[in-house]
Amino acid sequence: MTVLAILVSGALGAVARFVVDGAIKRWRNTTFPWATLIINVSGSLLLGLLAGLVIYHGAPSELQAIVGTGFCGGYTTFSTASVETVRLAERRAGGLALCYAVGSVAAATAACAVGLALAWAV
Repeated sequence: MTVLAILVSGALGAVARFVVDGAIKRWRNTTFPWATLIINVSGSLLLGLLAGLVIYHGAPSELQAIVGTGFCGGYTTFSTASVETVRLAERRAGGLALCYAVGSVAAATAACAVGLALAWAV
């Protein structure tokens, strides 16, 4: 049953990514990959919060599997971030590509830490 729940949750995460990506691109029409950055950072925040609820408050580990592996796995897209980094570099924006790659990982890691801290605080 958990596998089916992960499957459905992953599909919902992918649909959410599609909707959020489209909304951000309409709001911020630029060549910089803001949508992917925002999606990955917000997904990392959610995953940190979920992990914290499991670690600090004994939430069911199935919750982390379903929402973390399923929804967050379908929602976040670090492979797209990699492609976008290469595309920035191909446009002769090597410095921006490097900043995007490092900044994406740093921001997502910080967001995850904030999620863990929020879970600890509740």
